[in-house]
Amino acid sequence: MNVSSHESSLGVLLVPAASAAREPLARAAAQAGLRVVETPEQATLGLVDLTTPEGSSALSTLLTTPAGARLSLVALVEPDEASFSILESLKPAEVMTAGGQPHELAWRLRRMAERHRERQELMRRQQDLSLLVELTADYAESFDVEALLHDVTRRLAERLGVSRAALVMLDRNGEGARVVAASDAPNLADVRIDLDRYPEVREAARTGKPVVVEDASHHPLLEGVQNEVAARGIQALAALPLHIRGEVRGVLLLRASGGDRRTFAPDEIDFLNTVAHATAVALRNASLLLTVRGQTEREMSARIAAEAKAASLETYHLFFANVSEGVAILDDKACVLSLNPAGEAILAVPSESAYGRHLVDVTQPLDESVLMELVTAARRGESRSDVDLMVRAPDGRRLTLSFSAAPLEDGRRAIILSFRDVTQARHLADELRHTKDFLERLIDSSVDAIVAADMQGRIILFNKGAEALFGYGAPQALSGMHVYQLYPEGVAHRIMKQLRSPEYGGRGRLSVCRQDVVHRTGQMVPVNMTASIVYEGGREVASVGIFTDLRDRMELERKLSDVETRLEESEKNAVIVALAGTAAHELNQPLTSVMGYAELLKRRLKEEDSSYKPVDIIYREAERMAEIVRKIGRITRYETKAYMGSQQIVDLDKASSHDD
Repeated sequence: MNVSSHESSLGVLLVPAASAAREPLARAAAQAGLRVVETPEQATLGLVDLTTPEGSSALSTLLTTPAGARLSLVALVEPDEASFSILESLKPAEVMTAGGQPHELAWRLRRMAERHRERQELMRRQQDLSLLVELTADYAESFDVEALLHDVTRRLAERLGVSRAALVMLDRNGEGARVVAASDAPNLADVRIDLDRYPEVREAARTGKPVVVEDASHHPLLEGVQNEVAARGIQALAALPLHIRGEVRGVLLLRASGGDRRTFAPDEIDFLNTVAHATAVALRNASLLLTVRGQTEREMSARIAAEAKAASLETYHLFFANVSEGVAILDDKACVLSLNPAGEAILAVPSESAYGRHLVDVTQPLDESVLMELVTAARRGESRSDVDLMVRAPDGRRLTLSFSAAPLEDGRRAIILSFRDVTQARHLADELRHTKDFLERLIDSSVDAIVAADMQGRIILFNKGAEALFGYGAPQALSGMHVYQLYPEGVAHRIMKQLRSPEYGGRGRLSVCRQDVVHRTGQMVPVNMTASIVYEGGREVASVGIFTDLRDRMELERKLSDVETRLEESEKNAVIVALAGTAAHELNQPLTSVMGYAELLKRRLKEEDSSYKPVDIIYREAERMAEIVRKIGRITRYETKAYMGSQQIVDLDKASSHDD
């Protein structure tokens, strides 16, 4: 009933699709708030260009399809008598001659769209009126009011396109309520609800006026239950009060999920108000209030039968009184007929106080739908067991109870319900699960590889570090891979022997040791590893190894060793260079004097003098020594050569050659 996005922006189809009128149509459609579409199924209006030769054949083809036959047509024709004569058989909604302006086409399209919406609104009103007439007739004729109410909620949900429609009847004190019919649960009957969880119902009952919530996840009225509303995917709500004899005795509640709609339109609320009024009249005339409260003859008979059945179990009274589990007998309306001592202790409710009260009132479950589903299944003859549900004790404590339910024999509709307190057990289980999750995250976050295997060698734990070290993925390692595959041949057996020996860190432990492991590619990877055996009651159940990858460390050590070698070489060269510089500097001065005096003597002597030749030899040898000193002064690195057997001396030519 609400206006969808496609209805607010109707589609216009161009026929034929290749017509030159496409561009004018696009401009006119934009002005009229419409959109041009390509298929008849998407369209509501159609522009037929009869000025083109293929226009008539394309239109004939279109009209043979169901989608094409329902279109409202605008005919574009030539301004001549022959063209207009064709229109007698077509009977288009609008006619426009070729050459008209886009604003004229936009005006005609807008008129057609308005007439289409008016027809749609008229059809909707006729449908609403038809449904109201049907409901009124059904209310007047049906004797099975409960079945009728379920049918009414179903038809309302279908008509308005919502996920749930329900009829809620209020207690006379205004503190409680019961769902007596729902569109999505045809077998639902008399399920109690907590009005604190349905503030829209409480508000409609308080004010006596319709309550409409457009955005349920952010509306202030639902502030306390927004998480629950969001979890159920509820987008919009409408609550219509049912006035009976001057007071609100019920509420018609509709709930729309996010995929259904955005809100309820005013005309829809008017329609729902009329339905609510008709329903209230039917409830008053049929005296359904007494039926809902369990006072009809049928329910009384069922209750008497259930009490008789409970009495027939008197022989089991001693057993019920001594079992550790709580046991309750319920009648057809889920009201308590008896409660054993264990049940009194668990629920902190005396048996006398529980008698005749609804199960939901006695147990105060946090999610009553789960409990009522259990009871409903037992009504159908099905047995359910071990259903955990959290309840509220009278002192405010929250308990986790494990419920089981089954029908009593002989086909009667009474129910036997057993329950036990599993609060501590579930708390411990949660703690163990959290601890397990934490340990798994801790192991996976370790940079070291951690691998565990059972005593047959099958891998049972393989963390992220192990994936990085060995190259296997955890799923592959845990799918039957053997721990021996991670070691060189024979190493796994040797490690197990060391683990069982007291000499390598104590029995069941292996101190840190250096070891090579095998990467998936076959490469040997150096690691530091430690290992231990896991015992359970003195019995070996698993082994665990922790591996630290040494590849980066060894590479760093190698680089450090190279740097140290180069540093030592640099220091040695520096000493040699400094020593050579010092020697050259110290020898240059006396050599200069020797050469100077020798040259002076040579100038004073003649070549035929007997002293000339010795002086010349002194001069030449001094020059040779000067050359040696110059080489010493040019030394920049440490280079040696053999001299007299195994003795090494500095190779002056190589040590200074790079400066030449």
